Amino acid sequence: MPGSPEVRTEIRTAAAADLPELTRIYNHYVRHTAITFDTEVFTVDGRRAWFDQFSPQGRHQLLTLTVNGVPAGYASSSRFRTKTAYDTSVETSIYLDPEQRGAGHGLRLYAALFERISDVQVHRCFAGVALPNEPSLALHRAFGFKDVGTMREAGYKHGQFHDVHWLQRDM
Repeated sequence: MPGSPEVRTEIRTAAAADLPELTRIYNHYVRHTAITFDTEVFTVDGRRAWFDQFSPQGRHQLLTLTVNGVPAGYASSSRFRTKTAYDTSVETSIYLDPEQRGAGHGLRLYAALFERISDVQVHRCFAGVALPNEPSLALHRAFGFKDVGTMREAGYKHGQFHDVHWLQRDM
């Protein structure tokens, strides 16, 4: 449309300067949804240990998508479990600014993440989706995740129990 400002997006390794916006995005889901089972919002300093687990290379990466230079979402691959035998498995997750959902950002972010970890000895990706969350299930299935099973009433938030559905993807 003539006169409309151009929207610029970029996907890159998250930087420490992104942490305030990434924390703001995550805190939206903490406050308003059962998508995460965290129940207390985070300060930026309180989220730093989470941020520090990631590396620009290797299995555990954190990518951010920016819209006109401002972080609008992130995708991560993190340690699945602490026991050594699980090292070639990762847990993936994705969070978008609620104002940016529906623009295809999730598809682009996850595609970039899977491309980045495709050659770093990741055997399986796992994702836990708190139910109900059809958009997240659809996104994961679009990337080849297969249903593994559902843990019934695994978490209690906002006055009710929530199931968690697990999916896995071969790399």
